[in-house]
Amino acid sequence: MKLFLVDDHPIVRAGLIALFEGEEDIEVAGEAADGTDALRLIGLREPDVVLMDLRLAEGTDGVEVTERVLRLPRPPRVLVLTTYETDGDIMRALDAGASGYLLKDSPPDRLFEAVRAAARGETVLSPHVAARLVRRVRDPLPGVTPRETEILRLLARGAGNREIAEGLFITEATVKTHLQRIYAKLGVETRTAAVRVAVDRSLIRLD
Repeated sequence: MKLFLVDDHPIVRAGLIALFEGEEDIEVAGEAADGTDALRLIGLREPDVVLMDLRLAEGTDGVEVTERVLRLPRPPRVLVLTTYETDGDIMRALDAGASGYLLKDSPPDRLFEAVRAAARGETVLSPHVAARLVRRVRDPLPGVTPRETEILRLLARGAGNREIAEGLFITEATVKTHLQRIYAKLGVETRTAAVRVAVDRSLIRLD
């Protein structure tokens, strides 16, 4: 089968090429560092599977590239290979049509088998990613209101209670009430933990 690599780090691509050279049934048919080159070369070389990173050169989003790759006349299977493992990243990639989601600390043998499984049309998830998805299904996050989301965004920017109150035209007492509700919903006790969980669950994004 033909494999195509999309990653903005030359050393990572070189390492992957070296790894796959020992697999007789897998040929690395090309590589790209950004979305533009990836789309052009994948369209020309028509690989069976694409290994896609989520953060690419020039700020390209690997999820957007995945969506565009899958709209090609002869789309390959796309297998995400990344260091990012937040619920938001995982769900965005799978919603875009990715056939699987692996982390870059996966053992080589698992990576080889994942590529073969993706080529067969199977869905492939690293054990840690699968565990996160199961937890998400079993323990869905309580609804966070739009106002609470605004407060979370301000917390992420380092705003204190007074700044939040002034920015939203509410009292500091109201801010404290909102924070108590946010902590309860997210299952945390501190501002830092609230921001971390909010980012992890894609309630907010850090700029």
